[in-house]
Amino acid sequence: MDTTIKVDSRTRDRLAAVAQAQGTTMRSLLAEFAESTLTPEELKERAERTRAFLETEFGHRVDDAESGHLRARMRAAQTAHRDALRAAGIGDVA
Repeated sequence: MDTTIKVDSRTRDRLAAVAQAQGTTMRSLLAEFAESTLTPEELKERAERTRAFLETEFGHRVDDAESGHLRARMRAAQTAHRDALRAAGIGDVA
């Protein structure tokens, strides 16, 4: 079943440009995004599997404080990467 997703024209144009650059359609681009993006529940399950793996394989138990610290470091790294792209004139990145 097909449906319509309403977005502003700037978002629509950007999606169209990304799809064209990748040689695909906006429909396929959005479908790929939906399939490759984890839901909050999937993220939680993955985190629990990772914690269990680290404990089983390496004897390291990641507690909530360490997990929060690692998340903060990842956010900082992502922000720095986005800022570097913007500074290089790559464009308006999310």
